[in-house]
Amino acid sequence: MEAKAVTRFIGSSPRKMRLVADLIRGMSVDKAFDVLHFTPKVAAKDVAKTLKSAVANAINLNENERVEPENLYVKEIFVNQGPTLKRIMPAPMGRAYRIRKRSCHLTIVVASKSN
Repeated sequence: MEAKAVTRFIGSSPRKMRLVADLIRGMSVDKAFDVLHFTPKVAAKDVAKTLKSAVANAINLNENERVEPENLYVKEIFVNQGPTLKRIMPAPMGRAYRIRKRSCHLTIVVASKSN
């Protein structure tokens, strides 16, 4: 039994988000929440929110059988690049520096340990 949650257009660069995603890959859901709670990166809040959604999707997917969050683990987690907003900052001598505001898409798949 698997369930998936996707959060798109997160206002963080994919490189920063992957640092947090790599921390919880393969962990049980309870342990992953503990790790994310004590991770001092801003991206940890977005990952925790998406993980919570994936757990809720797993519970709602199988209404006829009881799914405990303790029996779930993070099967897959990956970060893809989203659209980049291009901005301009004034520079000396009439020039302009380009600023790239990157975004990312986060996908988390949770599965039960029995499968």
